[in-house]
Amino acid sequence: MSLKIWDDIGMFDREVALYEKLRDKNISISFVTYGNIYDLDYGKRLNGIEILCNHWNFPDWMYEKFLHRFHSKALKPCDLIKTNQMNGADVALRSAIHWGKPLICRMGYMWSEFVNYENGVATKILKVENKLFNSADRITVTTDEMNNNISDRIPNSKDKTLVIPNYVKTSGFKPNPEIKKEFDILFVGRLVPQKNIKALFIALHEIDAKTMIIGSGELKRELQLEFDDSSEKICWQSNVSNNELPLFMNRSSIFILPSLYEGHPKTLIEAMACGMPVIGANSPGIREIINHGINGYLCGTDPESIKSSIEELLSNPSLCESLGKNAREYAVKYFSLDRIVEMEYDLYKTVLDERKKH
Repeated sequence: MSLKIWDDIGMFDREVALYEKLRDKNISISFVTYGNIYDLDYGKRLNGIEILCNHWNFPDWMYEKFLHRFHSKALKPCDLIKTNQMNGADVALRSAIHWGKPLICRMGYMWSEFVNYENGVATKILKVENKLFNSADRITVTTDEMNNNISDRIPNSKDKTLVIPNYVKTSGFKPNPEIKKEFDILFVGRLVPQKNIKALFIALHEIDAKTMIIGSGELKRELQLEFDDSSEKICWQSNVSNNELPLFMNRSSIFILPSLYEGHPKTLIEAMACGMPVIGANSPGIREIINHGINGYLCGTDPESIKSSIEELLSNPSLCESLGKNAREYAVKYFSLDRIVEMEYDLYKTVLDERKKH
């Protein structure tokens, strides 16, 4: 996608934070984007990171097909190529093969599994993934579950697959006891079926609690018509920038993510970094992060289970305090930006050293 879309949906600051840190370690970085000339406007905010976009305004199919040639001045002399997600990674693979560069293939979530959940058929995507897994010098995933999935499918990929989780800017996402709590429940995310948002609203309808919903999506209008009874129990907020999220998290007592499936949800670990007691569905991607009763609470995906978990935490402040404290410690230990930067830096050095030997 484009840098502008990242910015519009509040992802920009979060997504570039890793590369700003790597830039400060004297790594020269270029972003290949699918945006038009307006992406170049972000040059000042990126301060030294090169932006390679579709400033010619070619049709999408042409830009994707010949991207490796259009951006040859940057791709030909570069040391390695890295994907941001699997969608579009085939273009990165084509570029790596054409210019003889090592490829690091990153997966924040298992693309084929998400498609299976949504449509039931992912045959084409499985072929793309398998080709990438076999061709990449390294595959990075965000969870052990994803790592095991790839190893089971392609045994010879085991030695080149490693887990590098998503990161949190723990210096910004942190508890602030001076901020007054205004909301009992906070949800942050896309208002789409994957997030199991309707079950959450059914549960909230029977709870005397004030809820902040941050996000947009295809279900927003339907939810507002069905559940917004103008009692001011539910407050709606469109997408906010990542830098604004800590304020909303510190204004809220409990964070909830009732999704049917996730990759490695960033908003969940950001809420944990803010010292929030968190509730998550016992679903793929969430249950790997939450240790029930220790650093958060796991619930079912049905409205009654969600309702029960919310009521239990709302009625037990001492439990909330313990969960929030442990959540913060867990997030800092495993997901701090500085830790992930070092893991990335070591990965780059390893891949380049291996290429030199060959």
